[in-house]
Amino acid sequence: MTERKTILKHAGTVLVGQLAVVAFGVTDTIIAGRYDTQALAVLSVSSAIYVTVYVTLLGVIQALLPMFAELYGGKKFSAVGELLRQSLYVWVILSVVGALVLLSPYFFMQSTQVPVSVQADAQSYLGILAAALPAALFFRLYSSLNQSIGKPRLVTWIQIVALLCKIPLSIVFTFGTNDTNGMGIAGCALATVIVSYVMCGIALALLWKSDIYDRFGIWKPMAKPDGEKIKQMAKLGIPNGLSVLVEVSSFTLMALFIARQGTMATASHQIAANMTALLYMIPLSFSIAISARLSYWIGAANYQNMRSVLVIGFQLIAVEALLMACLLFAFSEEIAMVYAKDDQVAKISAQLLFLVGFYHIGDALQTLCFFVLRSFKVTFLPMLVYGSMLWGIGLSGGYLLAYEGIGSFSATQSPAAFWLMSVVALGLVCAGLLLLIARVLRDPKYR
Repeated sequence: MTERKTILKHAGTVLVGQLAVVAFGVTDTIIAGRYDTQALAVLSVSSAIYVTVYVTLLGVIQALLPMFAELYGGKKFSAVGELLRQSLYVWVILSVVGALVLLSPYFFMQSTQVPVSVQADAQSYLGILAAALPAALFFRLYSSLNQSIGKPRLVTWIQIVALLCKIPLSIVFTFGTNDTNGMGIAGCALATVIVSYVMCGIALALLWKSDIYDRFGIWKPMAKPDGEKIKQMAKLGIPNGLSVLVEVSSFTLMALFIARQGTMATASHQIAANMTALLYMIPLSFSIAISARLSYWIGAANYQNMRSVLVIGFQLIAVEALLMACLLFAFSEEIAMVYAKDDQVAKISAQLLFLVGFYHIGDALQTLCFFVLRSFKVTFLPMLVYGSMLWGIGLSGGYLLAYEGIGSFSATQSPAAFWLMSVVALGLVCAGLLLLIARVLRDPKYR
């Protein structure tokens, strides 16, 4: 099988699973929108905070993927199992820290002036989701292992099963039945908790029973924390997680700043953000597959194949990004009407979705660049690029354009201001990351 076919097969399998996961958010957004506009506003604020915490911690765990893949490419199978066991110590720490943050969201909502009418419901929603975090992070650890060894199919099947559970549970818990009262938007959070533990339980059963993992000796006795291995994970994972934090927190703060414009603006932004997350799954899936193959060939010291993977990766991402952007440009109004029953929310959303088309082009390219650099163990400099561009230009520029004005441009009081400046910032991020990749490839080691 050629590299292109291998990547496409891997990415396609990952994409199905990722779409199932992002469908969790799509389901909740549609349910909240059909419940009432207030529920959609609560979901926008609380999901922004949850995603910030979850994805930041996930960024640390995902840094294990190239580590697993290099060991696998170098045929060091027992070392893969040893690394997995040591990563459990990191998982416990991340779970505790994340849960504590989710249980204390008051500061974030107060400092960004989220309306008081939204704060109480958002805090309850996040309190429920805190219970799901340990299971969700463990499943992602299992997913990173599978992606690194080229076995994404089991992960995808688990994610599909979880979605089939999530949809009816969210509907029943939110709206209730003839015999029980609904919980409102909190019902979506409870459904997420249940399916997270279902996914975690299936993953543990597969690790125990499937012969795919026998060569790794995963179930050997736990050793004491290995300072050197944990340091290696931290050196790669912490900057990786901080880079993700910068990217996601720019979205979170955007949602919280937009919340002061009222429920119409907040609900419209939630629809645009949800579509962005849905589209992001495509380049993410390609990037996971490309990163796994890249790290595999680095571990095998086959740098010719490594370069071939890079070329194929950029070609695939370019085609995908342009195609998805064109679809958004053509059908923004129709997509908005699927999400919202309120005509005004649908109108504002359609305008934002047009900007999302441009945003996705930059988002797709920066995602691949980020994963490529991580395979080369370059994580610190990308963190600086993300911080300076996304916070310094995207978020700060969006705030100025929305509320204070920039130069001859007066304040717009519109969520579109944040999206426009984010498009500019992402373009600059792509330029910076491409320069870093070019510098890495000049190393004689990779020639």
